[in-house]
Amino acid sequence: MHTRTLGQGLQVSAIGFGAMGMSQSFGPNPGDRDDMVGVIRHAIDAGVTFIDTAEVYGPFDNEELVGDAIAPVRDQVVVATKFGFDLVTGESKGVDSRPSTIRAAVEGSLRRLKVDTIDLLYQHRVDPDVPIEDVAGTVGDLIAEGKARHFGLSEPGVRTLRRAHATTPVTAVQNEYSLWTRDPEQDILPALRELGIGLVAFSPLGKGFLTGAIKPGHQFGEGEYRASTPRFSQDGIEANYRLVERVTALAASHDATPGQVALAWLLARESFIVPIPGTRRRERVDENAAATQVALSADDIAELTALIDTVGVAGDRYAADAMKMVGIESAEKE
Repeated sequence: MHTRTLGQGLQVSAIGFGAMGMSQSFGPNPGDRDDMVGVIRHAIDAGVTFIDTAEVYGPFDNEELVGDAIAPVRDQVVVATKFGFDLVTGESKGVDSRPSTIRAAVEGSLRRLKVDTIDLLYQHRVDPDVPIEDVAGTVGDLIAEGKARHFGLSEPGVRTLRRAHATTPVTAVQNEYSLWTRDPEQDILPALRELGIGLVAFSPLGKGFLTGAIKPGHQFGEGEYRASTPRFSQDGIEANYRLVERVTALAASHDATPGQVALAWLLARESFIVPIPGTRRRERVDENAAATQVALSADDIAELTALIDTVGVAGDRYAADAMKMVGIESAEKE
């Protein structure tokens, strides 16, 4: 596995692992917890040593799962987690990045992850009621105390990013970025390039859509948040499947899968981009890791990049109520 360097010198595997789906959002959680621990350890054995979690995933269960998985190999792993929600009752009541909340969240994360230091600590979503300088300053203090090594932000606006970075240097921004979610290209990517900050791309496979596994007529199971997402409505799937067909055709010419091509395209965009696909299956771990071996030509990259204009994408990436709940709307309008 190749490595990449995010801002402030943080070296990570070129493909990371997003653990969220092991605890929520993609239908019933796996019954065999030990098997999920095994999947994460399989990823580490395959060289995928950048593991992403958050206190809100579950909540709390995902950090405990990741903590158990990485315990025997802590020195081989870069672990990222996130604060930023009011979870006093165990359910998210909205964003909360008050300094006291940050500190309480970090203490809980350290305990659940069974680590002394969090390698990359993100603010999960911007809190409009707390100045970002207070957030960045609190994380800076935690770094000075040895409880965190690096500071990150998820889904910030550019002005917020610049203000945070001026207070405590930002190592990475985590945004949704893929062949069918191109929002970071407008403002965030140029700012990251200028400031020397990495981009960690979540949902790099379009929440599974870009693998070709979700076809017109697909029925989602109980508990699947994609079922309420406009892009995954029946009309949305049918319209958007044209994108998958084009990616699949290109993948066939490279003896690769559509998912591998989607990841290889991201890797080719910028040297500071690190995708973090998630999965519950070992074979998908291996498939994703092998995307680093897919060599796309300049023409391939240009063709894939143009798909958003030539084919288009139907539907928003979140339902309106979900956008408001997680604070994305305010960041995008900043």
